Amino acid sequence: MKAKWLSPMASRLVAALLPLICVLAVVPLALAGPPLAVHGLAPLPDDREVPSKFLPPGVDQPDTGPSDVIFPPQHITIRFNHAKHMTKDIGATCKTCHGVALRSTSATDTLVPPGDTCDSCHSTDHTNPAHVTPGEDAMGQCAFCHLGYKASDHNAVAEVQLPRANLLFNHKAHVDRNIACPQCHGSVEKLELATRDQLPRMRGCFNCHQQTDAASRGEANSACDTCHIRGGDRGTIMKTMFSSGTLTPPRWLHNAEHTPDFIERHKWVAADDSQFCANCHKNDFCTDCHDGRVRPRTIHPNDYLNMHAIEARMATQKCTSCHQEQTFCQDCHLRVGVAESSPINVRDSGRFHPPKSIWSDPPRKPGHHAFEAERNLNACVSCHTERDCITCHGALGVGAGFDPHKTGFLGGCATQFRKNPRPCLTCHEQTDTALNSCR
Repeated sequence: MKAKWLSPMASRLVAALLPLICVLAVVPLALAGPPLAVHGLAPLPDDREVPSKFLPPGVDQPDTGPSDVIFPPQHITIRFNHAKHMTKDIGATCKTCHGVALRSTSATDTLVPPGDTCDSCHSTDHTNPAHVTPGEDAMGQCAFCHLGYKASDHNAVAEVQLPRANLLFNHKAHVDRNIACPQCHGSVEKLELATRDQLPRMRGCFNCHQQTDAASRGEANSACDTCHIRGGDRGTIMKTMFSSGTLTPPRWLHNAEHTPDFIERHKWVAADDSQFCANCHKNDFCTDCHDGRVRPRTIHPNDYLNMHAIEARMATQKCTSCHQEQTFCQDCHLRVGVAESSPINVRDSGRFHPPKSIWSDPPRKPGHHAFEAERNLNACVSCHTERDCITCHGALGVGAGFDPHKTGFLGGCATQFRKNPRPCLTCHEQTDTALNSCR
């Protein structure tokens, strides 16, 4: 719209010059460039994500950081640029500021350098922490490193909070074995502010401590109490309750992460390695549920009495992780009459095998014990011993019509006797003339 107070010629002149005026107004802003980045406030400028190759060994994908229970959250109130200090110009190394770590034998030691470590380079004086003397240049001023500091605070700076690790660790032992800092803390020299994300991961520790070679593993094996604190139940089990949370195993460790579905999965973990569970739990933790009197119905299905014999024959070691054969199993088998030593009246009324007319009387027919023994002898020996078989099939039983040898046995008995005479000697004495034809 043309201004009424301008002549037509002036209006045309303003319209022609307006684009040039706008360009000239923008030039100073363009020349100023983007605002200068403030370094040392994050691991990388602009708080960019740290590549996994800079993190300690053993990081998960995606990385969830170190354990919050083992390494409680920190509150860092200073800015620091590791990458700047570790350049060739300055030449600092890990030992320059963290030299005490080379002699540290406990995770409770303070390994963060005190303020007087900075004095020689920044012209500051931290001799009296209550009255720190700042340096003359900008890098020596308190506010240069301490976030939010004001001169009116009279040397009061925000406290750096680095809680102690809930862990047993000996830095000196690792240094003595020539284990360099990056093997546990990653590439700190490529970062600016080092945060708790550079603290070790348990999986990374296992890279060495699960090695079978003692030269790689050292004297510290992968047992839980090598690194974790014992304190529960008078020091006999690991301490799992801390102010920072409850310590539970990760999923990759024996599939034992205590997720909501662990009530269903824990039986396999416990059956595979019950001693692993005993690192944190006492026996009564298990027997509170598995005491044989009030058992959760989810442990075994409702028809498990009919099925348990099959599972017991297949993997008795899993049964014995909770049950004792000489008490739990035998007591029940005696009571229902399926044990050889059960009372006769109980055994007859609670017969485990088919009726005698099918199971043992001649002639042989489907369901006869001879066929069952040939089909799967392991099923028989889950309850019976050789003594039970010899009662009928011994040398004295042959004349009674219970011959354990198949037709044509004498033709190959010599080969079997040379290979393994033990089965023969179960029934026959060494002096038995019946063995002459097989010797």
